[in-house]
Amino acid sequence: MAAKFIILAACVATALAQYSAPAYKPAYSAPAYSAPKAYAPEPAYAPAPYSFEYSVNDPHTYDVKSQSEYADGNGYVKGSYSLLEADGSTRTVEYTADDYNGFNAVVKNSAPSAAYKPAYSAPAYSAPAYSAPAYSAPAYKPAYKPAY
Repeated sequence: MAAKFIILAACVATALAQYSAPAYKPAYSAPAYSAPKAYAPEPAYAPAPYSFEYSVNDPHTYDVKSQSEYADGNGYVKGSYSLLEADGSTRTVEYTADDYNGFNAVVKNSAPSAAYKPAYSAPAYSAPAYSAPAYSAPAYKPAYKPAY
């Protein structure tokens, strides 16, 4: 039985050897990539200190706020801002930031000002009065009359 299997395998191998696989030819050539560029460190810039401040005080809309900030150019920043809250209190935030301690803020709220009055007063109107609708209940009328 083993001899028959070996003869069969030899016949199959001979039959398959007659046919070769087609050669693969791509339709386009492989892309050519250039070598990656060498790493270039980021250029070092001179420290650029700055400071600014602004303030808004609009009595019509009660938009009252201000901010000021200072930076030494070496990573240290100090500043504060304040704003008028809706209840008349003033929120003040004082903050510092640097590379070692990160960002730190201190928030302070003052009591509402006695001189504060809201921009809009409560509307003065009376609630509308509605009368009950006047209609009579519909009477039942069958759509057809039975024949019995």
